[in-house]
Amino acid sequence: MKYTRLGNSDLNVSRICMGCMGFGDAAQGQHSWTLDEEHSREIIKHGLDLGVNFYDTAIAYQSGTSEQFVGRALKDFAKRDEVVIATKFLPRTPEEIADGITGQEHISNMIDASLKNLGMDHVDLYICHMWDWNTPVHDVMDGLNRIVKAGKARYIGISNCYAWQIAKANAIAESEGFAKFVSIQGHYNLIFREEEREMVPYCKEENIALTPYSALASGRLSRRPGEGDTKRAAEDKFARFKYDATAETDAVIIDRVAELADRRGVTMTEISLAWLLSKVTSPVVGATKFHHIEGAARAVDLVLTDEETAYLEEPYVPHALAGVMAQNKKE
Repeated sequence: MKYTRLGNSDLNVSRICMGCMGFGDAAQGQHSWTLDEEHSREIIKHGLDLGVNFYDTAIAYQSGTSEQFVGRALKDFAKRDEVVIATKFLPRTPEEIADGITGQEHISNMIDASLKNLGMDHVDLYICHMWDWNTPVHDVMDGLNRIVKAGKARYIGISNCYAWQIAKANAIAESEGFAKFVSIQGHYNLIFREEEREMVPYCKEENIALTPYSALASGRLSRRPGEGDTKRAAEDKFARFKYDATAETDAVIIDRVAELADRRGVTMTEISLAWLLSKVTSPVVGATKFHHIEGAARAVDLVLTDEETAYLEEPYVPHALAGVMAQNKKE
């Protein structure tokens, strides 16, 4: 495993971040394909054995049971100062707004709930799961700054936003002396490259870490169509929402990934992640089987040639907004 600095922080993270959405009590969430605690622990332990020290979860994953599984496993298998723990919180609910719960109070309540789930006194990275259109940006940044000052989070990040939004938020933080976002977790992979328009160059300019999710496009970049279909592939309606509309044009790129994998004697996972690793700090890679995290770890050492990179990138066509960004937009 290789390690790198997470943007403008002093966090030293593995080049692969283990995404923990696949862990948690399925009965407590929207996904039927998540792993129970015993199997989640096995995957987390295997990741640690491979050198992964960066783990990403969220209070929204299976009603907090993902956080609980991750917290207990890491307490048993790792020393706290040897791992980097990230979790995420959602915007205020309409009920909270109606009850007069401020943005600052909401964030305080959310971090306390997550720390209880994790069984920890702090997280290393606390992430806004998506832009909160109904809360003043100043309130969000103030609330996040308060938990950093209280020692409940070392750094803050954001997910699912536009470049202008993170720029605005960090400008407010700078003017007020608040903690600034050090990372962005957006939707970015070989068949969805819209982040390259503004977010990627902005983050390069500001040294903000890119830690994209859906690194393998919900498995589409790790196997040929119809090959080894999983329970998640069959049941994940949200993944179909993200990718079905562009399946025909995406298939050209997926075929090239398979071709290069055969040529190099590696897996499609390794080719797809090697491309992404050349662009970002640490992609978030979901793992529910040993070979998922093993392939991700091997990708760290694979370097594509300029010609191979161009071959993979050449067929890409612009995509419309998809996934969370398409859902979470101001009407």
